[in-house]
Amino acid sequence: MVKGIKNIVCTLTFWVLTAIFAGALLGHFYPQIGMSMEPLGKQFINVVKCFIYPIIFLTIVLGISSMSDLKQVGRVGGKAILYFEIVTTLALLIGIVVAHFVQPGAGVDTASVTPVSSVETYQKRAQDFSWLLFLRENLTIQVLLFSIVFGIWLGRYNQKERLIKPLQIVSQYVFKGLHIVMYAAPIGAFGGMAFTIGKYGIDTLIPLAKLMISVYLTMAVFILVVLGGLLRYYKISIFKFLSFIREELLIVLGTSSSEAALPSLMEKLERMGCPKPVVGLVVPAGYSFNLDGTTLYLSMAILFLAQAFQVDLSFEQMLYITGILMITSKGAAGVTGSGFVVLASTLTAVPVIPVYGLALLLGVDRFMSEARAITNFIGNGVAAVFLSNQEKVFDRAKMEEAFTTHKTHL
Repeated sequence: MVKGIKNIVCTLTFWVLTAIFAGALLGHFYPQIGMSMEPLGKQFINVVKCFIYPIIFLTIVLGISSMSDLKQVGRVGGKAILYFEIVTTLALLIGIVVAHFVQPGAGVDTASVTPVSSVETYQKRAQDFSWLLFLRENLTIQVLLFSIVFGIWLGRYNQKERLIKPLQIVSQYVFKGLHIVMYAAPIGAFGGMAFTIGKYGIDTLIPLAKLMISVYLTMAVFILVVLGGLLRYYKISIFKFLSFIREELLIVLGTSSSEAALPSLMEKLERMGCPKPVVGLVVPAGYSFNLDGTTLYLSMAILFLAQAFQVDLSFEQMLYITGILMITSKGAAGVTGSGFVVLASTLTAVPVIPVYGLALLLGVDRFMSEARAITNFIGNGVAAVFLSNQEKVFDRAKMEEAFTTHKTHL
């Protein structure tokens, strides 16, 4: 009994969960102090960001350069794009259907809603958006493309071992450094949660509680039914997978950022049996194009605003909104404030819903960002596992060993 308690207390999961709870309490009872904790969460995310691009580069370059068949790179990339489009479109449709029947915006008081400067800023960004801007501002895509080209060149280089060995050594040290940084995850989670609760407060959730509950429940169903179904097709349990990445999920919950756990997810997927090239291609690309949670939330938010302002959308308008979101939800990823940029651009394209209605969502958006980030995070992990199985390069023996080993540390 004592040994079991000691084992639990020694896990990162326990300390991150404790930090999240403590941060929530501090933010609720002492909001000013809670808001002052913001640098703890921000600095932790900034430090982890330093590892994201080196890990993406090293994972892709070492993976592709070790492949004998470079056609597989193009095949995996093509399948990934098709997968992203199908799954995110499904998320979009689910969000629209749920919001249509649940009616989360019905009865919401909009009398006091007026245009605010922050909404105008998002609208301006939406008007200025272009695919060139997307590529210029999205460093993840830039690193991904460069790494693919460099990996292909290295694979054809006659004396590639002279470069591969140093890169392998660097990779080992980068991941060792990441492991050390992750010990500070409870501090980052504490700071992030204390700031969120301290600044926005639990009371801000009450007016839009129906929307909050609808979004969280819909995302839970999407994870268990849709993503769980994709894994079940290859006889993999979604619950075992979620347990395997539980530390990363808690970090995302505490910091409201999937970036904070992205490098660790890539490492765990490799340990679970996904090959380097698939992980390196799918996860970074998915971070920009496979945002299941964001897409689902955007569709629900659009219908919520329509219901709140008593706008009866026709079937043709619904199809138009769906088509716009299918494009803009991909394009604005990686751009600052992307969620509101997409919403602003969609509302501008469908002028029957007032753009200033976004002010309704500003107060609760931070609390829903956790659900979006977690769903995006799980979705990209499932994509890597699914596509690894599709390519018949998934190592089930490694998966069973990883699941068993991880379970013993509970």
